[in-house]
Amino acid sequence: MIGVADASVRSGLPRALAADALTHVELTWIEKKIEFWIRFGREAAEQILDRRRRVVSFAPNSVFAFVRWTSNDYGTALSRLDIVRAVNAGEYCQTLPFVRPGGDILLRADGWPKVERVLQLIDAIEARGIDAIEVSPDHWRHVHNRLTVGEAPRAYDAQQHRAFILRREIGA
Repeated sequence: MIGVADASVRSGLPRALAADALTHVELTWIEKKIEFWIRFGREAAEQILDRRRRVVSFAPNSVFAFVRWTSNDYGTALSRLDIVRAVNAGEYCQTLPFVRPGGDILLRADGWPKVERVLQLIDAIEARGIDAIEVSPDHWRHVHNRLTVGEAPRAYDAQQHRAFILRREIGA
């Protein structure tokens, strides 16, 4: 069995971060080369590793959007957006690069056209006065499924949001 000290070495994270129940996301920013950022999410902690790298952490069950963009000499090499629910310690999860231990991936968009469309959908939800971290996970799954088959997703409206909030409050 791997001890806490061994886990921090294997994960690349400092010992204190490897031992807790938070979900950690390593962000890198090298202008016009590697740009990883959080589009939305409520960070529980942040650790600056150096000028270009930092680790942000999220509490269990919080939702965040992680955007990754890289380029090479010929243009964009990777464009990806993942909307992820941070998992509880010991909970099964999907692996995701730069996210430890992983998470429940609610939406995955690959390629700039799809990433741009999801960013527009997030902007539209926020324009309605709804915080993107409070959106129903089912809506993010719906958006993922519709984009996967090339169809337009339904808009997320105040009535749908209210129904989700009420359902969450009664524990359904």
